[in-house]
Amino acid sequence: MKGFVFITLILSTTTLKKQVITLEIEVPNIYTECVKSYQQSCPIAQSLDVVGDRWTLLIIRELVIQGPCRYTDMAHGLPGIATSVLSDRLRSLEESGLIYREVAPPPIASTLFHLTEQGRALEPILVALGRWGLENLDQPEPDSEGRIHWLPFAASILLRGRISSELPLVIQLVTPFGSGVIDVADGSTQSRVGTAVSPDLTLTGGPDLIVKFLSGKESLTAAKKQGLQVDGDVEILSFPSPSR
Repeated sequence: MKGFVFITLILSTTTLKKQVITLEIEVPNIYTECVKSYQQSCPIAQSLDVVGDRWTLLIIRELVIQGPCRYTDMAHGLPGIATSVLSDRLRSLEESGLIYREVAPPPIASTLFHLTEQGRALEPILVALGRWGLENLDQPEPDSEGRIHWLPFAASILLRGRISSELPLVIQLVTPFGSGVIDVADGSTQSRVGTAVSPDLTLTGGPDLIVKFLSGKESLTAAKKQGLQVDGDVEILSFPSPSR
Protein backbone atom coordinates (compact mmCIF):
# COMPACT_ATOMS: atom_id res chain seq x y z
CA MET A 1 0.00 0.00 0.00
CA LYS A 2 1.35 3.42 -0.91
CA GLY A 3 0.59 6.91 0.32
CA PHE A 4 1.67 10.41 -0.51
CA VAL A 5 3.60 12.93 1.58
CA PHE A 6 3.47 16.60 0.69
CA ILE A 7 6.47 18.72 1.65
CA THR A 8 6.43 22.48 1.34
CA LEU A 9 9.74 24.29 1.02
CA ILE A 10 10.13 28.03 1.45
CA LEU A 11 13.29 29.26 -0.21
CA SER A 12 14.84 32.66 0.33
CA THR A 13 16.92 34.10 -2.46
CA THR A 14 19.62 36.70 -2.30
CA THR A 15 17.03 39.26 -3.42
CA LEU A 16 15.03 38.56 -0.23
CA LYS A 17 12.13 37.17 -2.27
CA LYS A 18 10.58 33.91 -1.10
CA GLN A 19 9.70 31.11 -3.44
CA VAL A 20 7.30 28.36 -2.33
CA ILE A 21 7.82 24.87 -3.76
CA THR A 22 5.57 21.92 -2.92
CA LEU A 23 6.95 18.44 -3.48
CA GLU A 24 4.72 15.38 -3.79
CA ILE A 25 6.56 12.21 -2.80
CA GLU A 26 5.10 8.70 -3.07
CA VAL A 27 6.12 6.50 -0.16
CA PRO A 28 4.99 3.14 1.25
CA ASN A 29 2.49 3.80 4.03
CA ILE A 30 0.76 0.97 5.81
CA TYR A 31 -1.34 3.37 7.88
CA THR A 32 -3.23 5.04 5.04
CA GLU A 33 -6.05 2.51 5.47
CA CYS A 34 -7.35 0.80 8.58
CA VAL A 35 -8.48 -2.74 7.89
CA LYS A 36 -11.38 -3.45 10.26
CA SER A 37 -12.00 -7.06 9.24
CA TYR A 38 -9.93 -10.06 8.23
CA GLN A 39 -12.84 -11.04 5.99
CA GLN A 40 -12.27 -14.73 6.70
CA SER A 41 -14.97 -17.33 7.30
CA CYS A 42 -13.15 -18.55 10.40
CA PRO A 43 -14.50 -18.11 13.96
CA ILE A 44 -11.05 -17.13 15.25
CA ALA A 45 -10.68 -14.42 12.63
CA GLN A 46 -14.24 -13.25 13.23
CA SER A 47 -13.59 -13.04 16.96
CA LEU A 48 -10.41 -11.03 16.38
CA ASP A 49 -12.42 -8.65 14.19
CA VAL A 50 -14.23 -7.73 17.43
CA VAL A 51 -11.57 -8.04 20.17
CA GLY A 52 -8.26 -8.14 18.26
CA ASP A 53 -7.45 -4.43 18.39
CA ARG A 54 -4.67 -3.33 20.74
CA TRP A 55 -5.97 -2.57 24.27
CA THR A 56 -9.37 -4.20 23.69
CA LEU A 57 -8.77 -7.37 25.72
CA LEU A 58 -7.08 -5.32 28.44
CA ILE A 59 -10.23 -3.20 28.74
CA ILE A 60 -12.17 -6.45 29.14
CA ARG A 61 -9.58 -7.50 31.74
CA GLU A 62 -10.23 -4.38 33.79
CA LEU A 63 -13.99 -4.95 33.75
CA VAL A 64 -13.52 -8.60 34.71
CA ILE A 65 -11.22 -7.74 37.63
CA GLN A 66 -12.69 -4.47 38.85
CA GLY A 67 -16.33 -5.00 37.94
CA PRO A 68 -18.33 -1.98 36.74
CA CYS A 69 -15.86 0.87 36.16
CA ARG A 70 -15.84 4.60 35.82
CA TYR A 71 -13.82 5.93 32.92
CA THR A 72 -11.12 7.25 35.29
CA ASP A 73 -10.81 3.90 37.11
CA MET A 74 -10.43 2.10 33.82
CA ALA A 75 -7.81 4.57 32.57
CA HIS A 76 -5.85 4.07 35.81
CA GLY A 77 -5.80 0.33 35.16
CA LEU A 78 -4.52 0.85 31.60
CA PRO A 79 -1.23 2.76 32.01
CA GLY A 80 -0.01 4.07 28.67
CA ILE A 81 -3.33 4.22 26.84
CA ALA A 82 -4.28 7.48 25.12
CA THR A 83 -7.65 8.93 26.10
CA SER A 84 -8.71 9.02 22.46
CA VAL A 85 -7.88 5.32 22.06
CA LEU A 86 -9.75 4.38 25.23
CA SER A 87 -12.83 6.31 24.09
CA ASP A 88 -12.66 4.68 20.66
CA ARG A 89 -12.30 1.16 22.08
CA LEU A 90 -15.17 1.67 24.53
CA ARG A 91 -17.40 2.89 21.73
CA SER A 92 -16.46 -0.09 19.57
CA LEU A 93 -17.07 -2.58 22.39
CA GLU A 94 -20.43 -1.00 23.09
CA GLU A 95 -21.42 -1.23 19.42
CA SER A 96 -20.36 -4.89 19.43
CA GLY A 97 -22.59 -5.65 22.42
CA LEU A 98 -19.77 -6.56 24.80
CA ILE A 99 -20.22 -3.67 27.22
CA TYR A 100 -22.91 -1.20 28.15
CA ARG A 101 -22.90 2.05 30.07
CA GLU A 102 -25.09 3.09 32.97
CA VAL A 103 -25.49 6.48 34.60
CA ALA A 104 -25.19 5.63 38.29
CA PRO A 105 -27.15 7.70 40.83
CA PRO A 106 -25.54 9.55 43.77
CA PRO A 107 -23.26 9.13 45.60
CA ILE A 108 -21.42 7.75 42.56
CA ALA A 109 -23.17 10.10 40.10
CA SER A 110 -21.01 8.95 37.23
CA THR A 111 -21.17 6.77 34.13
CA LEU A 112 -20.26 3.16 34.82
CA PHE A 113 -19.18 0.68 32.17
CA HIS A 114 -20.40 -2.92 32.58
CA LEU A 115 -19.74 -6.18 30.79
CA THR A 116 -22.70 -7.78 29.08
CA GLU A 117 -23.17 -11.55 29.27
CA GLN A 118 -21.45 -11.77 25.90
CA GLY A 119 -18.53 -9.74 27.23
CA ARG A 120 -18.34 -11.81 30.42
CA ALA A 121 -18.01 -14.92 28.25
CA LEU A 122 -14.51 -13.71 27.32
CA GLU A 123 -13.20 -14.30 30.87
CA PRO A 124 -12.06 -17.90 30.19
CA ILE A 125 -10.00 -16.58 27.28
CA LEU A 126 -8.29 -14.07 29.58
CA VAL A 127 -7.67 -16.81 32.13
CA ALA A 128 -6.11 -19.06 29.47
CA LEU A 129 -3.91 -16.22 28.19
CA GLY A 130 -2.89 -15.33 31.72
CA ARG A 131 -2.00 -18.91 32.62
CA TRP A 132 -0.01 -19.34 29.42
CA GLY A 133 1.90 -16.12 30.09
CA LEU A 134 2.58 -16.96 33.73
CA GLU A 135 3.85 -20.44 32.86
CA ASN A 136 5.77 -19.72 29.66
CA LEU A 137 7.00 -16.12 29.67
CA ASP A 138 9.76 -14.44 31.63
CA GLN A 139 9.08 -12.01 34.43
CA PRO A 140 8.27 -8.43 33.36
CA GLU A 141 11.05 -5.88 33.18
CA PRO A 142 11.77 -4.15 36.53
CA ASP A 143 10.46 -0.81 35.24
CA SER A 144 7.19 -2.27 33.92
CA GLU A 145 4.00 -0.64 35.20
CA GLY A 146 2.00 -2.56 37.79
CA ARG A 147 -1.36 -2.30 39.54
CA ILE A 148 -2.19 -4.06 42.79
CA HIS A 149 -5.50 -5.44 41.52
CA TRP A 150 -3.67 -7.45 38.84
CA LEU A 151 -1.88 -9.58 41.48
CA PRO A 152 -4.82 -11.37 43.14
CA PHE A 153 -6.34 -12.07 39.71
CA ALA A 154 -3.06 -13.57 38.46
CA ALA A 155 -2.72 -15.57 41.67
CA SER A 156 -6.28 -16.86 41.38
CA ILE A 157 -5.47 -18.11 37.86
CA LEU A 158 -2.50 -20.07 39.22
CA LEU A 159 -4.53 -21.55 42.08
CA ARG A 160 -7.36 -22.90 39.95
CA GLY A 161 -7.22 -26.66 40.32
CA ARG A 162 -4.36 -26.48 42.81
CA ILE A 163 -6.25 -26.27 46.10
CA SER A 164 -5.98 -29.56 47.99
CA SER A 165 -8.85 -28.81 50.39
CA GLU A 166 -12.51 -29.03 49.40
CA LEU A 167 -13.49 -26.56 52.12
CA PRO A 168 -13.94 -22.83 51.44
CA LEU A 169 -10.62 -21.05 51.90
CA VAL A 170 -9.40 -17.47 52.08
CA ILE A 171 -5.86 -16.58 51.02
CA GLN A 172 -4.39 -13.17 51.80
CA LEU A 173 -1.62 -11.62 49.68
CA VAL A 174 0.35 -8.77 51.23
CA THR A 175 2.85 -6.67 49.26
CA PRO A 176 4.56 -3.32 49.82
CA PHE A 177 2.13 -1.85 47.26
CA GLY A 178 -1.14 -3.13 48.69
CA SER A 179 -3.05 -6.27 49.57
CA GLY A 180 -5.34 -8.69 47.80
CA VAL A 181 -7.61 -11.57 48.71
CA ILE A 182 -8.46 -14.84 46.96
CA ASP A 183 -11.66 -16.57 48.00
CA VAL A 184 -11.87 -20.26 47.10
CA ALA A 185 -15.22 -22.08 47.18
CA ASP A 186 -16.90 -24.87 45.20
CA GLY A 187 -13.83 -25.33 43.04
CA SER A 188 -13.78 -21.71 41.83
CA THR A 189 -11.69 -18.70 42.82
CA GLN A 190 -12.62 -15.06 43.18
CA SER A 191 -10.09 -12.25 43.62
CA ARG A 192 -10.35 -8.77 45.07
CA VAL A 193 -8.25 -5.96 46.46
CA GLY A 194 -8.28 -5.56 50.24
CA THR A 195 -7.82 -7.59 53.40
CA ALA A 196 -9.53 -10.60 54.93
CA VAL A 197 -10.62 -10.93 58.55
CA SER A 198 -9.35 -14.47 59.23
CA PRO A 199 -7.41 -15.81 56.23
CA ASP A 200 -6.43 -19.46 56.15
CA LEU A 201 -3.10 -18.57 54.55
CA THR A 202 -1.20 -15.30 54.24
CA LEU A 203 1.68 -14.76 51.81
CA THR A 204 3.76 -11.62 52.30
CA GLY A 205 6.40 -10.43 49.86
CA GLY A 206 6.98 -8.73 46.54
CA PRO A 207 4.38 -9.37 43.80
CA ASP A 208 6.87 -11.10 41.49
CA LEU A 209 8.07 -13.39 44.28
CA ILE A 210 4.51 -14.36 45.23
CA VAL A 211 3.70 -15.18 41.61
CA LYS A 212 6.87 -17.25 41.16
CA PHE A 213 6.05 -19.22 44.30
CA LEU A 214 2.43 -19.84 43.37
CA SER A 215 3.43 -20.87 39.84
CA GLY A 216 5.85 -23.46 41.21
CA LYS A 217 8.85 -21.72 39.66
CA GLU A 218 10.25 -21.19 43.17
CA SER A 219 10.11 -23.78 45.92
CA LEU A 220 8.90 -22.74 49.35
CA THR A 221 12.45 -22.95 50.70
CA ALA A 222 13.88 -20.81 47.89
CA ALA A 223 11.06 -18.28 48.16
CA LYS A 224 11.56 -17.91 51.91
CA LYS A 225 15.26 -17.26 51.36
CA GLN A 226 14.24 -14.39 49.07
CA GLY A 227 11.97 -12.88 51.70
CA LEU A 228 8.59 -14.58 51.33
CA GLN A 229 6.73 -14.84 54.63
CA VAL A 230 4.14 -17.57 55.07
CA ASP A 231 1.53 -17.59 57.83
CA GLY A 232 -0.99 -20.40 57.99
CA ASP A 233 -1.28 -23.84 56.45
CA VAL A 234 0.67 -23.82 53.20
CA GLU A 235 -0.20 -27.50 52.74
CA ILE A 236 -3.61 -26.46 51.40
CA LEU A 237 -1.77 -25.60 48.18
CA SER A 238 -0.51 -28.10 45.67
CA PHE A 239 2.05 -27.18 43.05
CA PRO A 240 3.77 -28.59 40.02
CA SER A 241 7.38 -29.54 40.57
CA PRO A 242 9.43 -26.34 41.02
CA SER A 243 11.76 -25.44 38.19
CA ARG A 244 14.56 -24.96 40.67
